[in-house]
Amino acid sequence: MAITVMAERCKGCYYCMTVCPQKAISVADDLNKLGYKYIQVDDKLCKGCGMCFTMCPESVFEIE
Repeated sequence: MAITVMAERCKGCYYCMTVCPQKAISVADDLNKLGYKYIQVDDKLCKGCGMCFTMCPESVFEIE
């Protein structure tokens, strides 16, 4: 299972970071088009559990 991050949708609530059991989500140094520091996922740590997808109010994550 692969997680794709749609960074342009992120509004910086970081709810996803609080629920990730693998601590695979961090904040990027750059800003997205909305002016928010968006999240990024470490593919090496991510197990594809989908907790981030479930928690995100902005549909930032797509699971394949």
